[in-house]
Amino acid sequence: MDEPTVEVSALAINVTVPEELRWRDSRRGEEFELQTLNVRLLPDGSLAAKAYGKPVAGGRGGYTSFAVPDRPELAALVAAAADEAGRRWASHR
Repeated sequence: MDEPTVEVSALAINVTVPEELRWRDSRRGEEFELQTLNVRLLPDGSLAAKAYGKPVAGGRGGYTSFAVPDRPELAALVAAAADEAGRRWASHR
């Protein structure tokens, strides 16, 4: 029996941003503290990341994505998370 052709369009992981690396950003007049990253491994091997967080004033707020600032420590977090995800994927059961 032939193996099916599998096309993986992207792999995604969620990463908690350590407290000392968190930042704030605003959208539609509401300030958010960014606490998690969604990192995707794209078909070409590159990484794409978006940040998500909670409103500083409290409440739920919408599921709103923010750009990840171009900061070396955040780039290192994304790279380390991708490396760890790769190790975990490679050892799946």
